[in-house]
Amino acid sequence: MLRCPICASTLDLASATSGESEVSEGGLTCASGHSFPIVGGVPRFVSSEQYAGNFGFEWNVHRQTQLDTDTEHESEEAFRLKTGFTPTDLAGKLVLDVGCGMGRYSEVASRWGATVVGIDLSRAVDVAFENIGARENVHIAQADVFHLPFTGPTFDYIFSLGVLHHTPNTKDAFDQLPRLLRPGGRIAIWVYSGHNVVSYRASDVWRKVTTRMPKRVLYALAHVAVPIHQLRRVPGLRVVPNVLVPMSGHPKARWRILDTFDWYSPRYQWKHTYQEVFRWFEDQELVNVRVLDFPVSIQGQRADGGQKAVSSPSAKHSRRP
Repeated sequence: MLRCPICASTLDLASATSGESEVSEGGLTCASGHSFPIVGGVPRFVSSEQYAGNFGFEWNVHRQTQLDTDTEHESEEAFRLKTGFTPTDLAGKLVLDVGCGMGRYSEVASRWGATVVGIDLSRAVDVAFENIGARENVHIAQADVFHLPFTGPTFDYIFSLGVLHHTPNTKDAFDQLPRLLRPGGRIAIWVYSGHNVVSYRASDVWRKVTTRMPKRVLYALAHVAVPIHQLRRVPGLRVVPNVLVPMSGHPKARWRILDTFDWYSPRYQWKHTYQEVFRWFEDQELVNVRVLDFPVSIQGQRADGGQKAVSSPSAKHSRRP
């Protein structure tokens, strides 16, 4: 299914060394002479992490923090809320995870029986490959959403959760995806909500400084989220952290550190409203557009040739936070 992201021609495998389940080292070349290395089992279609270096850092530190276990399924629950997809939907389907990170949601989709292709711009692909790359129904590649190594309608389902708003232009990133859906295929995205503007003001001020900090310094500061969380339990003080320096309130300390770093470190962090994102789906002529309950999550479908657009009646006017 891979194509040259420069000229869209087919790719040939060259000088390959095979591992247990994947080509571990080698290269991919096209007829025009463009070549791309395979390193550590992962095809590399970018030469650097560009603006996503913070994600490569955080997912190498938190390699398994958000992976589900036999007893805890928080990522699976979040996946259901943010996509509206079910195990029945994905079983036996070909699925693209745009911005897979360390493989958190790809793991869920693959466990549900999908064949998952996870792509990410950052070095997080190495962690994703380590976590789930050995599964026969998982394939990982390092690629740029603006220059994807696929062509034409390829996937039955596409999802991108918490990623597109970290690119230089969220809408432009989204516009790269619907063309990769097969007729009748479905796409779901989650982006940061732009409905609570007041709550973002303090963090946006701090981000003018934090995005320029060395990653390790900022990560050390993110540990303040652990004791600060206790203030939320003190009557009269519970609003102070959110007003002065908003931080994650996740009940698990390690998740709080990760989420706080994730909030203050990315170069780009756009926020969007339901109305705005809904129009993106309309512009791409997606049908059966659904506004989901987790702000701001929307799902749509590529027409199969006989469908007409059917949209959620309240989507354009939603005021949910």
